[in-house]
Amino acid sequence: TKRQAYQNVPSSSSPRKRPVRNLTPRELQNDGDEDKLPATEHSHSLASHTISDTSSQRYWLLKAEPESRLVKGIDVKFSIDDLAAMPNQISPWEGVRNYEARNIMRDQMKKGDLALFYHSNCKTPGIAGVMEIVKEGYPDHTACDPNHPYFDARIKAKDPARWFMVDVKFVKKFSRLVSLKELQTHRAGLLEGMTLLNRGRLSVQPVSCKEFEFISQLANQPPPATEKSRK
Repeated sequence: TKRQAYQNVPSSSSPRKRPVRNLTPRELQNDGDEDKLPATEHSHSLASHTISDTSSQRYWLLKAEPESRLVKGIDVKFSIDDLAAMPNQISPWEGVRNYEARNIMRDQMKKGDLALFYHSNCKTPGIAGVMEIVKEGYPDHTACDPNHPYFDARIKAKDPARWFMVDVKFVKKFSRLVSLKELQTHRAGLLEGMTLLNRGRLSVQPVSCKEFEFISQLANQPPPATEKSRK
């Protein structure tokens, strides 16, 4: 997942809100992420699932933690509301430390692509809204900062080129959260091939146009009865 409450930190060299990528016991029990530091750099298993739609518009799903969690004494919380509150509603999506997710951000994400904002590692994980990729992949300098929650001690000092990030812009918050449990009820239907429901722990994932449109439609409908009864 991503993000946190480094709110309004002006210096690009200082930590600020960023993607939460650490796997925790609670995350293992929920939906989880695969952004552990992997053994190999050459991971391309999602390359064949890079959106197959004929349209040039591509869609993605990016995870962030909406609830407070301290890493190195810093709160890594970042929700869709936090993104909306950022200057110009834009934020870097840094902290990705998984090669497969890195490759997607570096090689496949393009300016103008849309991404579902997924709340992860929380009481009710699910999709909270939509954001736009406004800057394509560039080196993630936070990997070289020993004070940063996602410092990678294995890379050479001042050499962030191993890890990449993109900039995202808030587009909209859904009128309601489309929960993971609700998405799972459509596993045998339109969401049968959705990466989230088959390889849920990866924090950066491709989404098909049909999946994106279907989820957007779900968000405009009343929640299922099971969701209502939980409130």
